[in-house]
Order: sequence, then structure tokens, then C-alpha cells
Amino acid sequence: MDLKRTLTGFAAALLTMGLLGNPVQAAPDDDNSTRDFGNGPERNGVAAAFPPIEQTADAFKIAPANTGYPRKNVLSVYPDNPADKSIKLGLVPYHGIAPRLNALQASSDRVSAEVIGHSALGRDLYLVTVTAPETAAQAARQDRWRALIEDDPRAAKRDASLRTGYKTPIWINANIHGDEWEGTDGALRVIERLAGATDAATARLLARTRVYVTVTNNPDGRIAGTRANGAGFDINRDHATGAQPESRAVRDVVIGTQPFVMLDEHGYTGTTLIEPATPPHGQNYEYDLYIKHALPNALGMEAAIGRLGYPETARADIPFRDYAPGDWDDWPPIFTPMYAIYQGAVGHTVEIPWQVNRGVYDSLPVEELRRRSAVNTDVAAATITAAISYADGSRKSLLADQIEQFRRGWAGEPSPEIPDGYVEGFGPEDRYSTTFPRAYVIPDDGPASARLVDHLVANDVRVTRATHDFTLAGRSYSRGAYLVDMHQPKRGLANVLLEAGRDISQLVPQMYDISGWSHRLLWGARVDISRTAAPRVSTRPVVAAGPTGHVPGGSRDLLLSVRDGSDVRAVNTLLDLGVAVRQTDAATVVVPAAARDAATVVADRFGVRFAAAPRGTGGSPLTKPTIAAAVSADELFVLRDMGFEPRTVSTALLNAGADLSDVDTLVVSSGLSYAALNATGRAEVDELLARGGVVTRGATGAAFNAAAGLLPATAVAGRGDANGVVAVENTGPVVGAGSLQHSFVYSPLWFTGTGFTVEQRYAATPLVAGHWLPSSTEAAGQASVISGATARGGRAVLFGTEPLFRAHPKGLYAQVARALYWTAG
Repeated sequence: MDLKRTLTGFAAALLTMGLLGNPVQAAPDDDNSTRDFGNGPERNGVAAAFPPIEQTADAFKIAPANTGYPRKNVLSVYPDNPADKSIKLGLVPYHGIAPRLNALQASSDRVSAEVIGHSALGRDLYLVTVTAPETAAQAARQDRWRALIEDDPRAAKRDASLRTGYKTPIWINANIHGDEWEGTDGALRVIERLAGATDAATARLLARTRVYVTVTNNPDGRIAGTRANGAGFDINRDHATGAQPESRAVRDVVIGTQPFVMLDEHGYTGTTLIEPATPPHGQNYEYDLYIKHALPNALGMEAAIGRLGYPETARADIPFRDYAPGDWDDWPPIFTPMYAIYQGAVGHTVEIPWQVNRGVYDSLPVEELRRRSAVNTDVAAATITAAISYADGSRKSLLADQIEQFRRGWAGEPSPEIPDGYVEGFGPEDRYSTTFPRAYVIPDDGPASARLVDHLVANDVRVTRATHDFTLAGRSYSRGAYLVDMHQPKRGLANVLLEAGRDISQLVPQMYDISGWSHRLLWGARVDISRTAAPRVSTRPVVAAGPTGHVPGGSRDLLLSVRDGSDVRAVNTLLDLGVAVRQTDAATVVVPAAARDAATVVADRFGVRFAAAPRGTGGSPLTKPTIAAAVSADELFVLRDMGFEPRTVSTALLNAGADLSDVDTLVVSSGLSYAALNATGRAEVDELLARGGVVTRGATGAAFNAAAGLLPATAVAGRGDANGVVAVENTGPVVGAGSLQHSFVYSPLWFTGTGFTVEQRYAATPLVAGHWLPSSTEAAGQASVISGATARGGRAVLFGTEPLFRAHPKGLYAQVARALYWTAG
């Protein structure tokens, strides 16, 4: 193994033993060598204050077969915005992109630009295609070949005309983090060069290549100078979830273009960084097909930046070659390049060198900032150009290997074991694999199953639906059950979403980001596994899940179990409509028979299933709570998604006189310190605590509980970067009622003491999938969620888990809603 890998690994071992600092500690603004974990103060230290946003449901699809290239779309032009943060750096502002692309389309028959979606704040997302002109018939033929590669790879391999005529697809994604600007400018430079070049080599290149560029994946952040989008989400953590329109847009681009190679242009790491990454490698990749191209492509990009002649670009950091396991991994499918691997691409993150964002943006002279940005733009352009060159020179092998990836999926073949030395530096530490099951079955059980099926289909996982009753692996299923036959081209993607995952705690000393995410365990749907038995039932392909809403006939009152976020949304909508909803317990509500029409509307809209209430069912009146929330952006998003209307607060706002007089429940997880409240803020909070409720999450919430003297619980913290899917035991009547047997943690907490109700406990062996050192057994049997009457006179629920994390664990949302209803009551 490379000496640098060994030495770095020793440092990582020291970290594990507690002899070095925690890897998630913040670095100085100008410390370019530290990777941004993307899960820092915004989770606990900064209260989100984003306004409500109505997100659009854009879906990019390849243009109809009667459309060739160029397409000559005229993009809308927007007014100049002098507040655009890119202007100070000498870079193109967002409002300058559309005019530039319109001019290129007018002057060159190689450039087509189109809008493929909209940002969280409604700004256009652009896709540029650079290629030689194609007639409608020629474009249609390319579409048929692309489909053949995925749908029938054996036939694609035999098709001689495809081998010689299929254009190499390359995808460049720029500016996914809004304050990492220069990928956009480097990409525009390459587009302009390809569009205007008159040499024969460029003409030949574009005759056999399509270069796709998403020019800025995050226009909201580009303008505002923020990493996150306009809803406060890190888009480069959203690809397994699809909560944000920007990630859904590029999801549809990668599916629609099926690239051989993709780059995701980022910054800033001091030395240019170019993936492939360190282990642990995603165990569902066809990693042999990936690394054989990723490493030489990275070496080619390193050579290209070296030719720029800058001292700071003399070499690159290539994590696979230069870093220790766990230092820069490609384990989760949340990052754009890692997600793209499952779609058939050789994906790379590229980190340009010079920091120009955050504190540096304000502290350095403009001249120095622009010098740095000029170097960064050169680096971005050089890496893009080198990747295009690699893809062109390796087109036959890349085509064959994409075909092979999909062929293995259809055939159900095991992924081959990769020998040591397969590429330089490949060793036992790089060897990760899994055993694919034969099939998954998702019974048609309600909104959670429909949501999961729609998510799988949107990600190009093939799902079918049984046309009659059947038995599989000893279980009986009714007609309408959904099947995911794992003999399909993108089996790796299907499995990475549906499998439980793996406890990798003892394999690497730390991880960069989340290490567990299972949709099967966290999204609320029942998903059964058939390890070896093949489905033997007539099915039909699923384009969208069928409707799940149900209201029984008759004249009785209606029952609804509040076990899913969709159930919560239905309840809140009924309350908004003035329906006299009653609550029999924390997990069950009653809707009067007189409101049957309203129940039918919400059943249809949210897919919820009502049951007939036994005669004489009573219950207490339920009202929609008025909520004040000092929470992170993702939690604010989910609370609104469930139909609550949280009023954002923080220490600063309360100290400035924010009014809580009409608030029923205060939610605290980020940006609110009871100890830091002044007399004005404390008086307002104390008045609420004497009559209302509190729901907390995480370290900030636990500190609030202790300082305010609410529940007599001591919070114990696990390691700050411990995270993953955990097994739990549900024991309480509020959060525990009807909850899943699994939860999610990041920086886990547990509670000790007496004088409260334990709603949920960590199981004897908590961690199912993820990374938790020294061991998750330190929390075995401990209380993960507690509730009780407070010393102030109200009610409180404290979460040591992460039920709303990045809007991902959708099957856990209702736990928070039940806590809100209960504490407000």
C-alpha cells in the first residue's frame, strides 16, 4: 500500500483511540485541507428561518424523437441582480448565464440549451448539450441505442452499428454547492471553446460525442453565496432521498442521458482533489468496471492541471491513491457522482483548490479573490477538458463496460471478486461486495408503500405489480403487491435503497458522512425479501403506484391511525377545514361521520386509509397546535410538509422580543439556548413553559431541557460522527405507539434518570447499519426518546434520535407529530 495511505491510516487509528480530535470539529475558514462535513452548526447551532416554499414538480425527459440538435430554445432572461455574490469574484452572475447561452445558440449549431427544472426558489435550471448537429431521425436512433444498452445489453453488445455510431455521453454538473462557484465558469469556457472551434479534431470529437452540462445546479446558493439551496438543503446529500427539486432535476438528467463519465465540480480543498475515493466503497457497485476507468481518468485530469503551470496545481490529491480508508469515501449514494455510478457512469467529484467563500469572501481583498477564482476556473476547465478527452479516447471500453454493468444486473450474476493489484494500489481494504437477493416484495399497504414505489420508479428501478394472489419465499401476497425483481439492469441502485445496509464501524476509523440510510427500514413501508426464490406470478410494469386512499361505506365515524407523515398531513388538513377531529390516544384520531366528504378528499389526496369506528367511540377534541420552532432547515421543511405552520424563533429573535403568547408548543433543536436568553426572552419562554409544551432533539434540545429544568433526565452523547440505522424498542404511549422498530441517529443521545416515561429504547445491539465507535452497545437498552410532565407545569418530549434528518426517514415523521399534538394538549 502507498506509504501516505499507511501514515494517514495510523493517524486515523489514533483518532479512534481518542488521541486525536473529533473529525467533525469545525476548521478555520481558510483551512482548505479540511473537507466540509455538511452536517455542522446548521444542525444544532443555527435556527433556520426560511419562508414557506411551494416547490414545483418538474421532470426532465429526453426530448421527443422528432427533435434533433440543435434545438434553439430561447431562454428567459432575468433582470440584473447586483447582489449576486459571484460578481465580486469576477465570475458570471446567474442573470448573465441565460444571455450567454442564448448567444451561443444563435452563433453555433453545436449548442442547445433548455430548462430542466426549477430551484427551490423557482429559478431556471439549465442543461446545455454540445454535439454535432443531428436530424430528428439521427437523434431518435441515438435514443433507441441508449435504451437498448439498458433494456437489452446482450443485443447492444452484438450491434455493430451501435458500437460505431453511438455518441459518447459525458455529463458535467457544476455549482451544486452555491458558494463553490467556478465550476460554472469553467464549464461555460469549455462550452464556448467547443462551440466556436474551427479545427477538424473538434468537429470529429463532437460527431461522436454529446457533452451535457448542468451549468449551475444551485442558482439560489450561487446568488446568495451559500452552500445550501433556497430551502436550506445541501443538494449533494439528497440523491437517495430526492427531497429537493435540484436533486430531482439532475436525477432525471443522469437517467435520461446515461453518461459514460460524469464530473461534479466542487471546491475548495487547497490542493485540487480528484476522485476516485477511499474505501469503504459502495458494496453495490460493479467496482471493477468503475475503478478501471476512474483511476486513469483522474490521473489524466491531474496531468492536465499540472500543465497549467501554477505552483498550487503541480499535483492533485487522488483519495484512492493518497488517503487512508474512511478519509474520503464513496460509501453512501447521497453524493451526485456516487449516485451516478449506479446509473452506469464513471463518476468523479472534483474539488478545485483556492478557497474564496465564507469568511475568506469578506476578509480578502477583491484582487486576491479574483486571482484565486481565475486559478479555480482554469482548474475546472482543465479537468472538464481532460475528462472529455479520456471519455473520447476510451469510448469503446466505456461503452462495453456500461453494457456489462447492465448485463450483470439482468443476468443476476454475482459481482466478481477483484484481485489485489487490479489497478495500482487496489488491495484488501478496497474489497467491498454484497449478495443480491432475488427479489423484494412491497405489499400494497397504504401511502408508505405507494411513496416508496414511486421513489423507486422515479430513480429508474424497475417495479412490477402482481395481477393475482401469489406465494413467494413462504409468504402469501394479495393481488396488487409490488415486486422488485433483482434481475434488472440497475440492481445496484435497487439494492442500495432497499437493503438494510451494513455496520462498518470496525472497518474504518471514521466516515465522512452518513453510513446508513435504508429505505426499507426507515420509510414506513413493509418490504419483504426473497433471498433465492424467483417471483412466479403474472405482473405488469409500474409507472406510478396505484391509489391507496380508502373510506369505508356506512354511517359510522371514521378512525385514522397516525403512523405516517401522510396521516399527519391528512389530520392537519381536516383540522384546517374545521372538522371536529377527536383523539382516542396518541396514535388514533376519530373523524365524525358528518365529515365523510372531507375524509374522502384527504384520503384521495394523501392516500390515507380510514376504518369504521366502533359505535360509541369517544375521544378528546384535537386542535392543530400553534408551533414556534428553533430548528434546522430540514426539520422546518418536514414540519411544513406535514401541514404544520411553524413560526421560526431563535435566541436572537426571542431576546429581541418575539411573541410566544399564542404558541402551544416550542420545538428546540438548533439555535436556541435558554442560558443565553436575556430578561425579555426568558420571560417569554418561561410563560410558555408554564402552560405549554416542548419538543426537543439532539444536543441543543437536551441543553435547553437541562437549563430550563424541564424533565429530570441526563443526556449522554455518543461520538459526534456516529450515525446510521438503529434498532429500537417502542415502550411508550406517545412516540412509541405504532412506531417502526428502527430509527436513525446522527450524533446519538440517550437519557438516564427517573421521573419520566421512556417512549423508546435502543435495542440490545443498536446499530443495524452505519458507523458508531467505539460501539453502539454503549447505548444498549438506554432511553432514546422520553416524555413527561415538566417541573414547569407543561409537557415535554426529548428525542435522542433524528426522526426528521434531511427529510429522509419518512416513516419516523409521525413520531414528531404525535409529540407535538400531545405536548400541546
